[in-house]
Amino acid sequence: MKLTNRSKVVSNKEMTLAEKIYLPAIFKGMGITFKHAVRTVVKGAPAVYSYPEVQKPRAKVWRGHHVLKRDEEGRERCTACGLCAVACPAEAITMTAAERTKEEKNLYREEKYASVYEINMLRCIFCGMCEEACPKSAIYLTDRLVDVETNRGSFIYGKDKLVEKINERIDITARQSEKQKNAVK
Repeated sequence: MKLTNRSKVVSNKEMTLAEKIYLPAIFKGMGITFKHAVRTVVKGAPAVYSYPEVQKPRAKVWRGHHVLKRDEEGRERCTACGLCAVACPAEAITMTAAERTKEEKNLYREEKYASVYEINMLRCIFCGMCEEACPKSAIYLTDRLVDVETNRGSFIYGKDKLVEKINERIDITARQSEKQKNAVK
């Protein structure tokens, strides 16, 4: 290598003709394509699923749509402690705490509750840190898919989409750790 008067590095080695017309790169790409074609012929084509009629099988620990759980009496478990928001590496969770009134005693377990609880699903990385951080076992990631939306604002899920319905309880016992099962009791 030699330096020119403008401090640019100039290589003494010139490109070969094969490198100039990209032959090695072309053959490498064709080799990869040929390898996949042979694999398809020998092993058969990979499974194709007619989604949404047939869904691809997912692992048992797959993390999907969030749910804010209720207790056995139908009251929200979340006490707005904020640990899930602090634990979230993507900073996707925001909440506003409020104190319950005497009339709301049958709606919330503790004196404090989340009057606003939002998860920005565009920021969420589905890591599960929120459910691990929750001392009340109030939030879980279910095995359900997040709905497809066409508007960015629709991906900010509030309590209307997160809190489970009283008549449509979501069973998460298979996903709970022993620590979470003991915290519910």
